[in-house]
Amino acid sequence: MKNRIRVFRAMHDLTQDQLASKLKVTRQTILAIEKGKYDPSLELAFKIARFFNVPVEEIFIFEGEG
Repeated sequence: MKNRIRVFRAMHDLTQDQLASKLKVTRQTILAIEKGKYDPSLELAFKIARFFNVPVEEIFIFEGEG
């Protein structure tokens, strides 16, 4: 699944560390999600979307079969 976390972080002038702290996860988690190496849980995906005040579909782009 692709995502636009890096874009939203840049728009809000946040580092990975700052975002991780606000979401109560590690910087490594943010890095792995940004690089597409880890898909967040639904709970974390919605937490990220709520933090940036946008629908979850604006941050995460599902590219599955179908």
